[in-house]
Amino acid sequence: MSWRIVVISNQCKLSYKNNHLVVKNDNIKMIHLSEINTVVIDTTLVSITTVLLCECMNRKIKVIFCDERHNPKGEVISYYGSHNTSKKIINQIKWSVEIKDAVWSFIIKNKIINQSKTLSNNLKDNHDKLNFYAEEVQIGDVTNREGHSAKVYFHNLFGSNFTRSSNNSINSALDYGYSILLSNFNKEIVANGYLTQLGIHHRNEFNFFNLSCDFMEPFRSLVDDIVYKNKDMVFDKEYKFKLIDVLNSKIRINNCEYYLTNAIPIYVSSLLKALDGDNLDCLIKVEVL
Repeated sequence: MSWRIVVISNQCKLSYKNNHLVVKNDNIKMIHLSEINTVVIDTTLVSITTVLLCECMNRKIKVIFCDERHNPKGEVISYYGSHNTSKKIINQIKWSVEIKDAVWSFIIKNKIINQSKTLSNNLKDNHDKLNFYAEEVQIGDVTNREGHSAKVYFHNLFGSNFTRSSNNSINSALDYGYSILLSNFNKEIVANGYLTQLGIHHRNEFNFFNLSCDFMEPFRSLVDDIVYKNKDMVFDKEYKFKLIDVLNSKIRINNCEYYLTNAIPIYVSSLLKALDGDNLDCLIKVEVL
């Protein structure tokens, strides 16, 4: 199973040879593609061959491109992730409002519980209040427990003056970490043959990844925890490496611990089965440690 997260941060040429990613600058390094989960190209001073990009798509290796400020700008996604993609997209379009609302409420309850655990792990107040909000979540979260929880959560984690709309290093780090998470959810959704554009709650016509934004919600607190523990650091290359390393975090599913790169496929599969089969019994919770 692929496990490596390869970060390219210096000028070089990336190419393909005999099932290997070849990194050529002053030296030549080779990494077998079977080991690679994600490639982050963290500089604009890189040239890359189309042969390598095609091989990465064939093997479902996520390639993320960063801009001149080293912020994630885009990624490579294959058109076809499954042999019966057309059938799955037809099913996705037919998902009922009822099952989408039920799955969304499950996701939000899971998210709030993980936020509570993150506050508790960092010895912050009001984690019990979040557990109370989680129990109040209704179908479709019509009472917006997610929004009420977010206000309590972020104020306790980063201070009463913190808002997600502020232009500061904490929000820059959060956005960077979330984009790394998002790209891996994109990868799994496409690999299963579904469209990332068609969400169950997120419906922004300008968002290419509505479904991924839906599915990733319970995992956001993993990024939040990293940012809290490094909030006094300058948001530089070293900090970004820490955020990319979120993919090596561990999470609990059904009393078993998994690395995040292995947990995401299990979790995404459970959500898709529930939505396709109109059956909530397929759903599984994820727990931050």
